[in-house]
Formats: sequence, C-alpha cells, structure tokens
Amino acid sequence: MAKVYLVGAGPGDPELLTIKALKCIQKADVILYDRLVNKEVLKHAKNECELVYCGKLPNYHTMKQETINHFLVKYAKSGKVVTRLKGGDPFIFGRGGEEAEALSLNSIPYEIVPGISSGVAAAAYAGIPVTHRDLSASVAFVTGHRREGIHEQVKWESLAKGIDTLAIYMGISNLPYIQSQLIKYGKSLQTPVAVINWGTTDVQKTVIGTLENINDRVKQEGISNPSMIIVGEVVSLREKLNWFEEMISNKSQSEALVL
Repeated sequence: MAKVYLVGAGPGDPELLTIKALKCIQKADVILYDRLVNKEVLKHAKNECELVYCGKLPNYHTMKQETINHFLVKYAKSGKVVTRLKGGDPFIFGRGGEEAEALSLNSIPYEIVPGISSGVAAAAYAGIPVTHRDLSASVAFVTGHRREGIHEQVKWESLAKGIDTLAIYMGISNLPYIQSQLIKYGKSLQTPVAVINWGTTDVQKTVIGTLENINDRVKQEGISNPSMIIVGEVVSLREKLNWFEEMISNKSQSEALVL
C-alpha cells in the first residue's frame, strides 16, 4: 500500500540508524535522500529501489523544497512506498514538518520516524554532554541561519541569559554574528565553545575555544560545514571525556604499526 515514511537517518555514523529506520529503507520502492545521509545506509535498500538525491549545499539547492514535496506526493499517488531519508531527525531543522503538511494536504498516509539528532550525537562523540547535573540544566537547539527574507527571530538575549547549553546548527557562516550577539547580551567572553565538524564520522574534528576566540580558532583550523556549535560550560568536560577521537587516533596508530 502506498505510504510515505519521513525518516531520520541519524548524524553520520551508520550504526546509529534506528531499527525502524532500517525497516523503512528495506521496504521502500523509492528513497529520496539528503546530502548528509551516510551512503552506507542506502546499501540496505532493495535492488530495484529507485534512489533520488535531494541534497542541499549552503547557498545551493540541488532540489527545491517545493519540488521535493511534489515528488513525495507524486510517487505516493502512483502506489509506491516512499522513504524520505534525512540526516539527523526529520523534525529538528529537517523540514519534515513542511513535508508532512504537504502529504496531509494531499490525504497521503505517512509516518514520522525520529532519528538521532547531531545536536546531541555530535556533542556526545566529542565528549560533551549537553546536560550535566552540575553544569547545565537546560539545552536549546538553535538554527544558525534563517530562510532568506524572513525577519531574524532567534531571541539571542533569551538564549544568552536563560539557557545553559546552546546546540547551534548550520551556524559556521554566521559564527561572527552569533558570537557578537551572545556577548552583547551578557554571555561571558570566557564561555567554552566547541565546533564539531563531521560529527560521529571517522573524520570528525573538534575545535575548542571560548566565545571570545572561537571564530579565529575555526578559521585557523579551516573548519567548514557540516559542523555543530556547542556553547556552554559543559564543553569543559571534553578534556576528560574525549572518548571517540581518542579511539580513532589509537586505531590509526595501531593500523600504522601493523603496516
């Protein structure tokens, strides 16, 4: 029976795919997938499954959102089982809500399959718990940019004064502005900040700094998208909890010794 599954594929590590997401990939006649979906998970699709790339780059959309909505409706109306595969979670800056609205408008049955969001996972793989009993009782997921033409709606004053940990998505290009707004509204210059590039993957790289110098550090290290920005005292725990990158480093050293 025709149906659309709006599925979160997780943050990058293919082993973080949920069992339900795996089943949605396996049963799909068509998979529409985004740029940040690890291609390893597509190997679970049926041989006859049609794969449609919908990837987006900053400032360049391979396929516009309206076109993606159109294809979801079109494939479902032709009797297909469709899996819309998104990096992270479909409802956390994944436009899953817009796609669900389009399906609902066209009376097409659908399910939402949550995924592990990079705001939590990338931080965890960098050794940073977004909450901690002694350091952080609140966390906010924040978009680092807004749709073009829409008035700035991120309430930086509230974020600076009322939230312990900020997990900022898609913010690298606006990092100087984010930096200035948090400082403007009272966040200490010495607040720890982490920028995690390609989080949860074997090429993950984390840059640590403070609100005062993080943009300079990011430039020095040549960090670009995709990256998560974590702001808050919990970042200071990375020095003790940096399990993943240490594991990757030890693995590389062991392989080098074997060679």
